[in-house]
Amino acid sequence: MLYLDNAATTPVRGEVLEAMAPYLTGEFGNASSRHTLGERAAAALEDARARVAAVLGMRRGDVVFTSGGTEGNNLAVKGIAIAALLGRGARHIVTTPIEHESVLASADHLRRVHGFDVTLVPVDRDGVVDPDAVAAAVRDDTALVSVALANNEVGTVQELPAVAAAVRAVGRGLPVHSDAVQAAGWLPLAELTVDAVTIAGHKIGAPKGTGAVGVRGRVPLEPLLHGGGQERGRRSGTESVAGAVALATALELAEAERRAGALHVAEVRDRLVARVVSLVPDAQLTGHPERRLPGTASFVFPGAAGEAVLLELERRGVVSSSGSACAAGSSDPSHVLLAMGVDPDLALTAVRLTLGHRPDPRIEPVAEALAAAVAAVRGR
Repeated sequence: MLYLDNAATTPVRGEVLEAMAPYLTGEFGNASSRHTLGERAAAALEDARARVAAVLGMRRGDVVFTSGGTEGNNLAVKGIAIAALLGRGARHIVTTPIEHESVLASADHLRRVHGFDVTLVPVDRDGVVDPDAVAAAVRDDTALVSVALANNEVGTVQELPAVAAAVRAVGRGLPVHSDAVQAAGWLPLAELTVDAVTIAGHKIGAPKGTGAVGVRGRVPLEPLLHGGGQERGRRSGTESVAGAVALATALELAEAERRAGALHVAEVRDRLVARVVSLVPDAQLTGHPERRLPGTASFVFPGAAGEAVLLELERRGVVSSSGSACAAGSSDPSHVLLAMGVDPDLALTAVRLTLGHRPDPRIEPVAEALAAAVAAVRGR
């Protein structure tokens, strides 16, 4: 079975398991406990925090460990926005209509519960947002701008440094957050120049339930979880030391391999795209044709329901998805594709193939299986 759903999750790397194992067994202490075992756990936690911060281009104290991308995006969006509401009465958020559900749902929660206005800046047919359009949406009462570095469905990469620069030109000190969950391990996160960034461990070879948010020290952050005041009061709850060590290890490994790995994977992806298009002439690649994640190839196939194609594809030994795993089971077309101007019926034919950091270079069987799957669905 070939696994081409790496945007949904990845297997845990052996080096990561080895690094975290001691903190699940002999070094099992609570990092808040004031005894030797707890102090060793606290030291491991702070070491992991420093390692994550180094990859993010932030200070150690900026990193808050979370349970993954969804919690991280909720903490960043709600936490920064509510702090701005309490601090200066700000009730406005700027984001895009192609964000991950955790960002859009967080913004909608702020709208429904706290009376925020939410501005969704449109994207073009490639899923690209204009930095100047984002800046033009900023108001005096804007609390936060949130734009993902790379889209989780079509892989389009935004010009995030340009977005941040444009926002700062019109709103001095206005925080810019980026969901970098899909970009970690593929793109240089330290070069983003944003104020807050979200990552998740299970996209880069760490276990599910691991993640972090980097929030620069000058940005006020209202906690969502209250209790014992862990994570410097920003996220209460006993920290997973093993999870933090796993995240730091996976992130360092991914960063060390990033440049060479991204070039290799992009080459395999391009061969896959070319082969699929040659075998299915009316196949349409979605997302930006060049500025996209190295491992992402997403298509729509007119006249072939995406979910049916996926079933046929799995029968032929290839596992993939139609888009975000968080929206799996929904009969609605992708909100990302709709925002990009794709016809709703065509959006329902979406198939996303996502390669891992060590892809099988033999793409011919995958392309041929996909073409056969599309043909089988169309022939019914």
